[in-house]
Order: sequence, then structure tokens, then C-alpha cells
Amino acid sequence: MNFHIFRLFHIILLAVFIFHDSCYSDEAGNYGFMKDATSAPKLSHFDYIIIGGGTAGCALAATLSQNATVLVLERGGSPYDNPTASDINNFANTLLNITPNSWSQLFISEDGVFNSRARVLGGGTVINAGFYSRAEEDFVAEAGLERDEVEAAYEWVEKKVVFEPPVKGWQSAFRDGLLEAGVSPYNGFTYEHIVGTKFGGTIFDPDGRRHTAANLLEYANPNTIVVYLHASVHKILFTITGNQRPKAYGVIFQDANGVSYKAELATQDSIMSEVILSAGAIASPKLLMLSGVGPAAHLAAYGVNPVIVDQPMVGQGMSDNPMNPVFIPSPEPVEVSLVQAVGITKFGSYIEGGSALSVSISLTRSFFDGVLKLLKKTKLPTQSISKFFKTLDLTLNVTTKAGVMIQKANGPLSRGHLELRNTNPDDNPSVTFNYYKDPEDLNKCVEGLSTIIKVIDSKGYSKYKYPAPSARGLLNLILALPTNLRPRHITSTFDLQQYCIDTVMTIYHYHGGCQVGKVVDNNYKVLGIDALRVIDGSTFLKSPGTNPQATIMMLGRYMGQKILRERIAFQGKEEET
Repeated sequence: MNFHIFRLFHIILLAVFIFHDSCYSDEAGNYGFMKDATSAPKLSHFDYIIIGGGTAGCALAATLSQNATVLVLERGGSPYDNPTASDINNFANTLLNITPNSWSQLFISEDGVFNSRARVLGGGTVINAGFYSRAEEDFVAEAGLERDEVEAAYEWVEKKVVFEPPVKGWQSAFRDGLLEAGVSPYNGFTYEHIVGTKFGGTIFDPDGRRHTAANLLEYANPNTIVVYLHASVHKILFTITGNQRPKAYGVIFQDANGVSYKAELATQDSIMSEVILSAGAIASPKLLMLSGVGPAAHLAAYGVNPVIVDQPMVGQGMSDNPMNPVFIPSPEPVEVSLVQAVGITKFGSYIEGGSALSVSISLTRSFFDGVLKLLKKTKLPTQSISKFFKTLDLTLNVTTKAGVMIQKANGPLSRGHLELRNTNPDDNPSVTFNYYKDPEDLNKCVEGLSTIIKVIDSKGYSKYKYPAPSARGLLNLILALPTNLRPRHITSTFDLQQYCIDTVMTIYHYHGGCQVGKVVDNNYKVLGIDALRVIDGSTFLKSPGTNPQATIMMLGRYMGQKILRERIAFQGKEEET
């Protein structure tokens, strides 16, 4: 039997990106307050300036606009400009499209793993796999969030962008295999994070159209909010008076033509006007550094002057949940599906799956060209991978008839760091995640892959796999393919630990760099600075639940509500006096 290794290779090219953990409707996107940055005045004033119109930023901005003037500065464009690009059938093509103005920006970590950053209104929810699941109870408790307020914030998000998925053949077989493999009990359809097997929500509607964080701007007050697109923030501005703490008072941003603009807080003497960073785990710590908040010696080495606060923890604690895949060619047709069923194990590995993706040849070539360009900026060896890419035959059929199962290590405990590579705010910084450095993360991977092997060999999944090769054989095939830029260690004895290390990919759930208790306090205020907060995944100590987008959107709503309550209380006291 010919197992079509060439087809398996193309499945891998797609699945590298399947789980990148926002949007289209006839009404959505007709926002009169959404403008290109070229139309901005040279100087403007707002109560709140939000840097980043992504997963957290859209929810936060929509909420704050109910009782304040809000400016959102988004470096990317609008997802409404090309609505079909976010349809489920175009998922892989959109994620792989890394041309200069695309929604997805490729970066390669110093670990040799491909990753991606969103640059579009709605952030990662525009290019991810769409799975929606709430955080575990422990995450909410450890973050010090009020349970009732969290519930209300989740529901606010869910009313606008979340759906129950239409479960078909492959996902049903995957569920049955998980239960047969011991990932029990079966919890049906639920948004909650519960040990066992379940179906979660999705931001794809029944017609396969994506709904994203950008849709949450439908909640906004159109009279008090402005969203500038293609607005790249270059610096946060601070006032320093005598021995007082530095205070953020505005930002400098540029449009796509390189023209500079200034936006300032409307009432700089008030404690109720703030600059809020919601640019994500890569951009938020980097922009703090470029603005003079970070490790002083490191900033000085790149000519950042003045240093506002010597804060050595900025950029530290970077984590990315490691993912390892298994691809299973199917003798039967399979539906196009992204993540729907998930196995939440007791040992700390989450198991997810998808089926039947495809990608255009031209975009695959574009992706490879982007990889080679970025490799020149890293410390990674380039010769062997460059030779491989240049000799690749890209005329093969890239339509898949297969499923993919992945394990994601919870947490993780392994941590790395982020550093400047240059002072261009749009370039990728240098990021090291240290995948599987902690032995507990590695143990989770081994147990997760062992469970996937049981799922593949289960009776419930048997319809969608050939009698041979074995599950172990499928794992062996992947070692020969360029799923990342790491060296391979092929030995006579199969070693699941080494397999985890060699074939690690990202699930796009990177976080850290501005962590609570280290860079920001429990109210997400930057330590040592007034009128500046960070509200996004860079503040997380670990990734919430199986997939973080639900919790990041919730956090934007939750903190927006909290800030508004503080604002209203402050206004009441001012009126009394």
C-alpha cells in the first residue's frame, strides 16, 4: 500500500499552523469610526489610548467607549476588506500568507520553531483555528478575578461571536477514540474547562464564516471611539517631574507612509486617563522597551534613551505551549474541520484535532521565501534548510484527505525571554521559549502522544485510518520532514521524549513578557509608572484553558468594566467636591 508520503508532507505544512490560537457578517465592519491612520490629525486627545486592536483590545475599547473617549491604534488593516479570506475553507491560506500587507506576520523563535503574529483588527482571532473554551477555575482564582464578573464578561463575548460547532464524521470518530483511550468522562458540548472529552465552542458560524474580536466593536459607542488602521505605535510618551513617578501622557504613531502623529491623554492631570498596551505577548514587552521601560543595560545597548524605568522583568517569563502532531492519511473522505472536540487529560496534556485542510502552491512558496529571509536575522543554521526549500517540488497536489491530532502541554513550566533585535517597532524581536526545558512539560508530551496513539488505534477511529502503518510508524515519518528547524535524532530505538523535542511546533499560545506581579500589578498597572496598563496575554503566567482566546477577550471586557466603575466613582467624588 502506498501511503503517499508526499501528501503527508503537505499535510504537515498546513498543520504547522492549524492551531494558531477575529469576522464577517453583512452588518459587521461598517464602522464609521474605523479610519486609515492617514486621516488622523497631527495631534489628538482621548481619555484612553489603546495600543493594539486585537483579541483583548477590541473588547476593552468597546467597553470603555460607553463612558469615555477612546482611541484604538491598530498596526494592521481591516478583516472586513476581504471577508472570504477568513472563511473556514481559507484558514490555512490566510495563515500562510506572509506577504508585506497580509494579516499574518511570520516569526521564527531562537528555538527554531515557526510562529506567527497577527497584524489585523481583531488580532489572533482573525487567523486562528477558532476554538472557544473558557479558562479553568484555578486560573481565574489565581488571577484574583471576581467569578461573577468573569461569567458576565464571557457571556458578553459569547453573545456576539461564539457558536456551537456542527459536528460531523471525523470529529465524532475523534471523540469516540478519545473516550476509548481513557480521556473520560464525556462532557458533551460546553464552554467550561472540565477534565474529560468535550465539544467546545467555535467562532465560525454554521456557514463557515469567522466572527472575531473585531465584531465586539459593534458594542461600542460610535460617538466616542476612533479606530485608526495601519497605525504603528513607535513610542509611549512620559512626563517626569522631580521625584515623582513617571506618568504616561501619550504616544507617537506612524501611518503606512511613515508620517508621524501624536495622540495625548485628554486630561493628563487626572488619574482616570490612561495609555493601555494591548498589543500582545510579542509587541507589548517590545514597545515598553522601545519606550524606555525595561532592563537598562539592554536598552542602552540599542540606543534607547532615556531609560524611564530600569525594569529587568520586561521580556522575561516568555512561554509558548509546545505542540506535537500526528498526521493520519484517511481511506475515507473527511470533512473540513478545525478544532471542535478536545480531550482534557488529568496529566496536563490537551488533545485536539482537525481534518481535510488545503493550501495553494503559490502561498507555500511565499511561506518558504519568508522563512529564508527571516533565517538570516537569527542565530539558526540556514544552509541545510535553504537547500531543501530550493529543491522542493511545489507542483504537487496539496489537497488533503487526512486528519491531524495534536497534544499541547499545559502551562507550560518552561520559560524563556524576549530581547530587542533592533529598534524598528514592526520587526520581530528575538524570542526564546525554551520548549521542554522543564522535565514536567516533557512528561506531559510523552503521555499526550501515548494517548494519541491509543486514539488512532481505537475501534472508534478505525474508519479514518489505513490498516498500516501503525501509529508509531506515522510518528516516524514526521521525523524526516521539516516541521521546524531543529536537528533530528533518529535512533534504532524509538524515543518519545526525543521525538517531542525534535518535532515540537507552536500552538500559537505564547504569553508572558509583562507578567502580573513582575511587570504589572493585579490591576494590570505597570509597576513604577502612572497612567499605563498592560491588558493582554503578555500578563499571563500560564495559558488559560485549552485555548486562550476566550479568556483574552473576557479579560478585555472584565477590565474595561472595572476601569469604568473606577472612573464613575472618581467622577462622583469630583462632583461632590
